[in-house]
Amino acid sequence: MEVYATERLDREQLEQSLGSDVKLYPKSVTNLGECSIALVRQGRQRYLVACGSGPIYDEFDGEMHGAIKRCGTTHANRLILNRYLPYTVPSANTAQKPSIGLGDRLGEATGGHIAALGESAVYPIFAQQSIRELNFTDRTFSDVIDSAAWAVFAHGWTAAWGADGDHLKREAEVANALSDGATMITLDSSEQIDNTIQGLDEQGLLARYEALDEGIRSAYEERYRDKAHTIGDVTITLDGTSLARDVLIYDKALTFMQQVWEHQIKECGRPIDFEISIDETDTPTDVKSHLFIALELKRRQVLVSTLAPRFIGEFQKGIDYRGDLGLFEEDLVLHSAIARHFGYRLSVHSGSDKFSIFPILGRLLAGRFHIKTAGTNWLEAMRLMAQKDPGLYRRMHEHALTRFADATAFYHVTTDLGAIKPLADVTDEELEAYLGDDNARQLLHITYGYLLLDEDGAGKKLFRDEFFALLAKEEESYQALLSSHIGRHLDLLGFRTAG
Repeated sequence: MEVYATERLDREQLEQSLGSDVKLYPKSVTNLGECSIALVRQGRQRYLVACGSGPIYDEFDGEMHGAIKRCGTTHANRLILNRYLPYTVPSANTAQKPSIGLGDRLGEATGGHIAALGESAVYPIFAQQSIRELNFTDRTFSDVIDSAAWAVFAHGWTAAWGADGDHLKREAEVANALSDGATMITLDSSEQIDNTIQGLDEQGLLARYEALDEGIRSAYEERYRDKAHTIGDVTITLDGTSLARDVLIYDKALTFMQQVWEHQIKECGRPIDFEISIDETDTPTDVKSHLFIALELKRRQVLVSTLAPRFIGEFQKGIDYRGDLGLFEEDLVLHSAIARHFGYRLSVHSGSDKFSIFPILGRLLAGRFHIKTAGTNWLEAMRLMAQKDPGLYRRMHEHALTRFADATAFYHVTTDLGAIKPLADVTDEELEAYLGDDNARQLLHITYGYLLLDEDGAGKKLFRDEFFALLAKEEESYQALLSSHIGRHLDLLGFRTAG
């Protein structure tokens, strides 16, 4: 029921009431009974504004400015918004649509992601953060969902979207993410995967295997040893050596996956997209290993939506795929056949900027996959800094060089700092070229936490305030950069029509 005309919340009227310049997000203007609400921006801060009367008006916590109630974009107010506008609540991808994780480390990128998506059929995961990213940005998972929900409201996204507790390694982390409203859980089992096994010769491998409990060995051997499995057009046999290797590497991890499924996902009481990540390993996932894991998950009645193997080649942060595209395609065909046979989709991690493999993914998987991006929106923010405030960019770049060694403790990259052109030799107009150089991209990509959180001797953040002030001032420019950059991802992946 529309009572108040939209012009009751137009920018001129809001500025008169609020006493300062206001940016109104026109797609957010919503009439609910006798109350009209919208999202606005004043400087760096966004607010919900309301006028009129009724239950929703009374429930929002805020302060009066004439006829306008100005309310903070707080967690509590977000939960109120969720009750009245269900499209602002994340949900699981129960239809198993092609999907993309669009992690927003800064809480400022979702508007650009929405602009990129347009009319595409892809299912977006707007809220996607790992514990590492939360620590490096000083946020909580509730903060991440709050930012995404307010952006959905601001930019008029009324289709479904999700929230991924990414690369969670402990059951308590999964429980917390579910409590905060996660609709997807990416379980990272790397701490239960024994990477030391891959380096053993056959004699050492079998010696380790014989040391296992005989009951464990006999159970696995009875189920799988030397048994052939037809997967699509391929027959795969789990011979004794490969089975011994996989039991040693993955037995504990499988028990962990089952435990999290039974205690957390299955008992959650609502649909959850459950992803198994086995990509954080030292070597690519062998096809026989993938089959072994899939068979065990089925036997243990663990229902997964997506599974992320480690594919052959290099999936380093922020740069294109490194490796033989022909071999990647051959490997992908086999992994895809296993995933299709067992009823889940493949997931591609560190998917940002892997432009050379995107057409292969789109062609072979026909949309039946999930791909994760995250840090690329940070790099587009750094591009914005280079364009709009060269001085700030230079200071951040210089500081990143001093923090690079610290950041490599958390990220695997093969960056050559010596190959990065010195700042002194680059004009302001040329700074943006750093975002096209693999070494410079990785330098900036992995040092984001230090650039956001490092302080001077007086305890003041070195760059954070200037950085976010510029993002707020240049919001439309940042959205345009993201729309173009993420749009390129979507086009090459086949998630939307190019152009």
